[in-house]
Amino acid sequence: MIDWYKQYKGLLFRLAYQLTGSVADAEDAVQDVFVKLHHVDTNRITEPKAYLCKMVTNRCMDHLKSAKHRREQYVGPWLPEPLSLLAQDDYEGIIQQDLLSYAMLVLLERLTPSERIVFVLREALCFDYPVIAQLTNKSETNCRKLMSRAKAKMGVSEEDLHHRELQDEEWMQQFILSLTKGQVDNVVSLLAEDVVLISDGGGKVSAALRPIRTRDFVSRFLFGIIRKYNANNASLEVTTHNGECCIVFREHDQIASVYFLHVSNGKIQNIYIMRNPDKLAHLT
Repeated sequence: MIDWYKQYKGLLFRLAYQLTGSVADAEDAVQDVFVKLHHVDTNRITEPKAYLCKMVTNRCMDHLKSAKHRREQYVGPWLPEPLSLLAQDDYEGIIQQDLLSYAMLVLLERLTPSERIVFVLREALCFDYPVIAQLTNKSETNCRKLMSRAKAKMGVSEEDLHHRELQDEEWMQQFILSLTKGQVDNVVSLLAEDVVLISDGGGKVSAALRPIRTRDFVSRFLFGIIRKYNANNASLEVTTHNGECCIVFREHDQIASVYFLHVSNGKIQNIYIMRNPDKLAHLT
């Protein structure tokens, strides 16, 4: 069992994380699965990878069903918890190429639990449909239909799935410089006309309770934030979470917020701001 843990914990964690959108819940799911293995005759398991993935999938299905009600009671928009790959030393199997983009994780919230599971198994972990059917106890035809519905709900094309327009550190630094220098025209030129900004404070810190739309309102919001952070002597830096460059605001050496930028056709299409301290506590 120790060998299984070393071999599959990375795979199981990234499966659970992308199904739940929570680092803590993913860790709990992986640990719970291996605890339950103590009551199973592992000598009778011929395909451990499939068996363990099925256990994690079932555990996460239960979580997703219960999470729906909790998120309906959530204050403001709910965003996935950022993931620091450097902090996940126990899950060395996690690499950037194995993770959906943060923007894609946000879109997963539109799906039913079954649709989300099929999408993650197919797009994040690249499992074939016969394997997905086995893991979900559904027919291969049904899995294909769930995948089709998932992509339609998310509004993503095949090109979106296989082409990630990620920005490098230099580009992010230039964006920060434009904000801090008050270069309104530069910032506005980087925003798509229909840009959307979503912030998650969880009712614990100040955050926009509804999405902010259009580049005029988004740019005003961003410059308002910069003025506030300048007044508090906060620092800005570019770092990497979820395998992507992102912007981190620090106050008193503590991370106060993390900004993910979703860029499409050279313009910022979405800005996701995580401010909920409970979802930032594990970051450094």
